[in-house]
Amino acid sequence: MELNSIKDAFDRVTKKQKLSTSKSQETIQQITQEINHAISQIQSTTPSTKSILNELQSKLKQISPLTQLESTQKDLNIAFSKYTKLLEKQFNPDISKSYRHVDFDLHTVNQIIAAHLYREGLFEIGDCFITESNEKTLTDRKTHFLEMYKILDAMKTRDLVPALCWATNNHETLLKNGSDIELKLHRLQFMEILQSGRRDAALKYARSHFAPFAERHLPEIQKLMACLLWAGKLESSPYSEFLSPSHWAKLGDELALQYCNLIGESHHCPLSATVAAGVQGLPTLLKLMNVMTGKKQEWQTMKQLPVPVDLDQEFQFHSIFVCPVSRDQAGEDNPPMLMSCGHVLCRQSITKLSKNNSTRPFKCPYCPTEVEVGQCRQLYF
Repeated sequence: MELNSIKDAFDRVTKKQKLSTSKSQETIQQITQEINHAISQIQSTTPSTKSILNELQSKLKQISPLTQLESTQKDLNIAFSKYTKLLEKQFNPDISKSYRHVDFDLHTVNQIIAAHLYREGLFEIGDCFITESNEKTLTDRKTHFLEMYKILDAMKTRDLVPALCWATNNHETLLKNGSDIELKLHRLQFMEILQSGRRDAALKYARSHFAPFAERHLPEIQKLMACLLWAGKLESSPYSEFLSPSHWAKLGDELALQYCNLIGESHHCPLSATVAAGVQGLPTLLKLMNVMTGKKQEWQTMKQLPVPVDLDQEFQFHSIFVCPVSRDQAGEDNPPMLMSCGHVLCRQSITKLSKNNSTRPFKCPYCPTEVEVGQCRQLYF
């Protein structure tokens, strides 16, 4: 792909756009000045209004704004037209050849889309989709996410009551998961009370709710108690960090994470992650299909891709190993093996390279080292 030519074309478009904008502003400024000058002359009533307007008309003809604007706009349109044609030439918009013809279960697809709409908080659209697709209502998912968004919406207005009720009801489970979100919610509520000037109420709240967390979070609780001494001037205290609005945003994200964990859902939307991963892997698939032109039948029956599709770390959800020689994914029957040179291959690849002879040395495919099968050690991920 000629990225340099695309960049040059883009630079030409931006240059023409800046020139066109600058010329337009200059022309408009000239017209404005002449009109303002004519208005001031009319207001002074020294010459006749008719002569002033005739003079203004003559000056506007000299400026010829339409001609000036049309010339720069024409250059911009030409550059933009060439740029779009270059993009169409370099990038193939037809992605249909990058996927195989698979008979999807329409019911499953509809359920995935509906679940996605609910977890994104689009409840009315989700209900409409369920109705029009004649699917059964996903009552459980809708109820769960409806509760979650009610809690998050309340937090946006600094109302922590729904969040605290949820955390209290799930106290034991949150502790087992190692989450201290309940304490963080109580901390925010404590600071809200203290900021309102009710020091006695804040102390009473602390005595009621901080005790269960004293054993594991004593240093933080001590800092919160010290805040009582700075009531009314917390902004200038050593504990002003507790007043940062970022605590609310971070806690909202953490609550959504913990809520999804408790109901057995992924915090990140599966459908969004799938689409994003597909977009990232699409160039590799398109390139593969260009190479395999004329082998469409082989592509349709292929059980695994002959080339790796590299995805970012965010799309790797479990540890895997793919043999760099055979391109097979390691498993119980074909585990990864560490060779004496430090490189790793799957067992079947090592067997083929050694010709199934455990005492016969073979050369590592990636370095000059001679390796024996007996020296290879299985790796456990």
